[in-house]
Amino acid sequence: MDSINEGNVMSLFSTLGAEKNLLEETAEHARLLRCDRPILTNEELERIREIALPGFEARTLSALYKVADGGEGLRGALDDLCRQATEAIAEGGTLIILSDRGVTADLAPIPMLLAVGSVHHHLIRNELRTQCGILCETAEARDVPQIALLVGYGAGAINPYLAFETIAELVSEGTFGPEEIDLETALQNYLKACDKGLLKTMAKMGISTLQSYRGAQIFEAVGLDRDLVDRCFTGTASRVSGVGYDVIAREAALRHARAFFGDQYTYPELDPGGLYQWRPRGERHTFNPEVVSKLQHAVQQNSFATYREFSKAADDEAQRLCTLRGLFRFKYASEPIPLEQVEPASEIAKRFCTGAMSYGSISIEAHETLAIAMNRLGGKSNTGEGGEDSERFARLPNGDSKRSAIKQVASGRFGVTAWYLTNADELQIKIAQGAKPGEGGELPGRKVDDTIARIRYSTPGVGLISPPPHHDIYSIEDLSQLIHDLKNANPSARVSVKLVSEVGVGTIAAGVVKAHADHILISGDAGGTGASPLTSIKHAGLPWELGIAETHQTLVLNDLRSRVVLQTDGGMKTGRDVVIGALLGAEEIGFSTAPLITLGCIMMRKCHLNTCPVGIATQDPVLRKKFAGKPEHVVNYLFMVAAEARQIMSKLGFRTFTEMVGRVDLLDSNDAIQHWKTDGLDLSPILSPARRPHDGVGVHCTKSQDHGLDQALDTTHLLPMCASALNNGSKVRIELPILNTHRTVGTILSHNWVKKWGEHGLPDDTIHIKFNGSAGQSFGSWLASGITLELEGDANDYVGKGLSGG
Repeated sequence: MDSINEGNVMSLFSTLGAEKNLLEETAEHARLLRCDRPILTNEELERIREIALPGFEARTLSALYKVADGGEGLRGALDDLCRQATEAIAEGGTLIILSDRGVTADLAPIPMLLAVGSVHHHLIRNELRTQCGILCETAEARDVPQIALLVGYGAGAINPYLAFETIAELVSEGTFGPEEIDLETALQNYLKACDKGLLKTMAKMGISTLQSYRGAQIFEAVGLDRDLVDRCFTGTASRVSGVGYDVIAREAALRHARAFFGDQYTYPELDPGGLYQWRPRGERHTFNPEVVSKLQHAVQQNSFATYREFSKAADDEAQRLCTLRGLFRFKYASEPIPLEQVEPASEIAKRFCTGAMSYGSISIEAHETLAIAMNRLGGKSNTGEGGEDSERFARLPNGDSKRSAIKQVASGRFGVTAWYLTNADELQIKIAQGAKPGEGGELPGRKVDDTIARIRYSTPGVGLISPPPHHDIYSIEDLSQLIHDLKNANPSARVSVKLVSEVGVGTIAAGVVKAHADHILISGDAGGTGASPLTSIKHAGLPWELGIAETHQTLVLNDLRSRVVLQTDGGMKTGRDVVIGALLGAEEIGFSTAPLITLGCIMMRKCHLNTCPVGIATQDPVLRKKFAGKPEHVVNYLFMVAAEARQIMSKLGFRTFTEMVGRVDLLDSNDAIQHWKTDGLDLSPILSPARRPHDGVGVHCTKSQDHGLDQALDTTHLLPMCASALNNGSKVRIELPILNTHRTVGTILSHNWVKKWGEHGLPDDTIHIKFNGSAGQSFGSWLASGITLELEGDANDYVGKGLSGG
């Protein structure tokens, strides 16, 4: 190839015309149709249909099928659609428009995601995909997750025509209030919201352009037949096989029948929806008014009989169809263990934790009440990533403690100091959230008052969003270093890593154990979404049952299970949930939504608006006065959960919780639960026992990780040499050589320093240490006030990370 020189450039200029800009978008450069957004208005779609330029020929293909033909008709219609797409390209078509317009009493729409995925993969298999663009003209797509799915499976643009028609009708009816938004403004608001939602969805995966997201298929299918997935969504992970063409066609027929019901003057009442907010005849919610009411009555009266009514309502057949674990049944022992021989509820309750709900997302009253309750139980409450006021570290006169045992480190910037880390029993590295994978925590500026800003070392009124990926973690080596840093910052605390339930989490967990984590939390998709944007609540995350089963199986297979404690959470409610979590491999169980309900939460879905009417998820001082929750409500609830778990353990033949961990052989799919959508559901990936590579492989945690702290420079040199300063505050001057194998120097010293002298330490330069040489990773991390480190030489990454006055 000729090198680029002045002659080449001039030749190109003469070809294009001397007046042309080389970087302009011209016909000579590309054969692309540029759109400002992936969502097309009706007018924009019609303009595309009518383009009369060579190489831009649009072909509209009908995505309808005869509803009476059922599953076979649906499958055949997809075959026809793929054949028509191939023929359209052969005849010169470059823009394939899949349209579900033209529905009649006989013709129903093919689910657009099936249509797009089928055509997309058919063209890839026949090496034709790059010769055309795929557009959708559909009544199905209306919100961001649905649009993102279509783009993710190959659509270049979408025309959600029914959404536009609905907006027009709402405007004409004056639904939007007295300001009377005109139609153009309403449509632009909808398009803007969809654009921002798509950007947010892409950002969760670290994707910055729509071209990269299109066809990337960053999804997992749950409960779809594997043959259907292989054909329509080729390459998509699908661990739980289930419904196929027949069930999808039946569901489509039910919707279709509602549109063509009776004569033209008689219409059935429309489904009220209720995906986000509970509706009496709408989508079933696992926390519905009956469940919430019975739970609150049970804890306020401390009545186990009422708790059993709550448990029955939460675990009835209709509710159990909402979750994977609801489809399991226990294989009870032929000879149960007498209940009095089973581990007491007080011991089981010590395995319970509350979830990471930060002060800021919930009120100080709710946050402290949870901490007091969990400390009374012997369990653990979690600060969340919002820091914690140091005043809470001291015990109250009655012996209670407001201190949260688990201190979370998310972005590492919200109040994470040496003093904060020292006052913990567990330090949790939050890589992601189960209910909002790929997103950091979000606290609107309206909630950031003076106190929250002080605790978080931030500014009042400024919104706080932690970056989606942890700023210290780009590889397993980075995670290993952070675990080591935190262990140095508090050698007596265990270090936990929060992962999310997703395909491949077992492999990630294996790396985390090798990075010397003491504890892993597998977080599920249910719960945790009260303060989320609507685009983050649906189609985000996966059930914890999938994640904990895969993690346990992978760790046992690699002989790593004995080195780590596993915990899981996500919509836990009853003793049945706890026992299933243990049988799938968890030693500890997390609760979040249910404890808030015991404190008075009524699921208003206003957490992010700062208008919670019961004073839980608000910083408004007027609303906070309405908070009526008490620590004993949480204690009563979790004791009753533990008591119910004991009863199930007795029937299963277990005396202790530890015996139960990983005994998935005592679970089976429940054939007694009949529903036309559950037929053919394959739960074997969850219910497969972990395979041991050889005898003696542990199936629960039996040993501690070796963090190598006894070899640390702080342990061997700095602590002995600074003993006089640590003991009585004497000034110390030291000079030492340092090597790049000395990691996290000064952090164990800082931990001991703040334990002795408190948050503010002693005057600057009380301890002054000069090092000569090359320092390793995290030199001086979380260095406490009163300590000075001086280095003559060079240092590696993370110098002075989390400086705490030193």
